[in-house]
Amino acid sequence: MPSGQTHDRITLWALPFVTGVAFWQTKNGNLTLLVAGGFLFGGLMFGPDLDIYSRHYQRWGFLRFIWLPYQKSLRHRSLLSHGPIIGTTLRILYLGCLGAMVVIFTLFIVEKLWNVQFNWQTTGGTVTSTLTHYSMEFIALFVGLEVGAMSHSLSDWGGSAYKRFQKQGVRGLLPRAKMKKRKAISRDRSKGDKGTKQFKVQNSKFKKKNS
Repeated sequence: MPSGQTHDRITLWALPFVTGVAFWQTKNGNLTLLVAGGFLFGGLMFGPDLDIYSRHYQRWGFLRFIWLPYQKSLRHRSLLSHGPIIGTTLRILYLGCLGAMVVIFTLFIVEKLWNVQFNWQTTGGTVTSTLTHYSMEFIALFVGLEVGAMSHSLSDWGGSAYKRFQKQGVRGLLPRAKMKKRKAISRDRSKGDKGTKQFKVQNSKFKKKNS
């Protein structure tokens, strides 16, 4: 598995390419900036390795404690943290829920201390309309986050596959299920061979006794 420094280099080296592709596809500077910014954030701070004590986790500084429940709930390199789309989506939902709780708690305190009345229904409607109006911007940001996260995951999987190839050859690149199935078949065959040999030995002894 590549080191944290290698992951950072991959992110920075790939940034011009991602930016160029984003502008080629969108022809829009703002959307390109969101994709590029999301890619940097996803590759350096919002990547799959937030499920362990990693560079991503450390870069959150004094706020890194918010990822402790996330780490304790997930197994490292599981589908929920390193899986395509689902990993980024889960992290966004997790961080969004935490942010929403902080905002709601803050508004509640302000409402009680300063006797300010908030219309929660209007506030919810404003949030919904904002998400709808800026849907393309949010999609561009999500794409950037996802590409940044996937650059990390793909480099992990590629590094692991290369090490398996060095140790086991082409067999190391086969899916684990097929490898287990082949091992089970070979074990069954070896047991069958041993049983046949034992039967032959016992049969020969029996013939000698009767002769």
